[in-house]
Amino acid sequence: MSPHRSLEEQRADFASRRLIATPIAGLIAWLIVAVGSLFLGPVAISLLTFAATGSIVYLGLFISKLTGEDFLDKSRPKNTFDALFMYSVGMAVLVYAIAIPFFMTDYTSLPLTIGVLTGLMWLPISWIIQHWVGVVHGVLRTVLVVAVWYVFPEQRFLAVSLVIIVLYIGAISILEVRWRNLQKAQKTS
Repeated sequence: MSPHRSLEEQRADFASRRLIATPIAGLIAWLIVAVGSLFLGPVAISLLTFAATGSIVYLGLFISKLTGEDFLDKSRPKNTFDALFMYSVGMAVLVYAIAIPFFMTDYTSLPLTIGVLTGLMWLPISWIIQHWVGVVHGVLRTVLVVAVWYVFPEQRFLAVSLVIIVLYIGAISILEVRWRNLQKAQKTS
């Protein structure tokens, strides 16, 4: 491949990827929060939420080796959209600056703020791959997380986690079907 690929070529390359490692990592993290919410007190569940959601990137790096995406593969040509994705990850980390002050006032705000703010990175992914899954995930995640946070005030960590888990399962399924369809199309062309 030419070292000087156009943005469209790079976008097509990025969009042809499986893209499920990070969502699987998010699913695992929020599953841990959901289970922990059944047994842990306020301090422990808060620390677990910070640790679990903060580890999504690292867990995603590991899972990417299992899904064939291998985020750390140095032999792949540089891709501008990898950088954009990493900026989106950085954006999600920076929004902890909003989550932490609210957490200091009301620890039950943590699943709301982290759940919504880290869901924002789905929007640029949708634009990059030119597929609706990220927009739907991001919008549903925002609306449903806010709704269950109000509807289940005594079970906020569990309710928010369950919403995010279900949305991840849907998004992973859609992304996998999308990728398999791309693979079939490449084989027939």
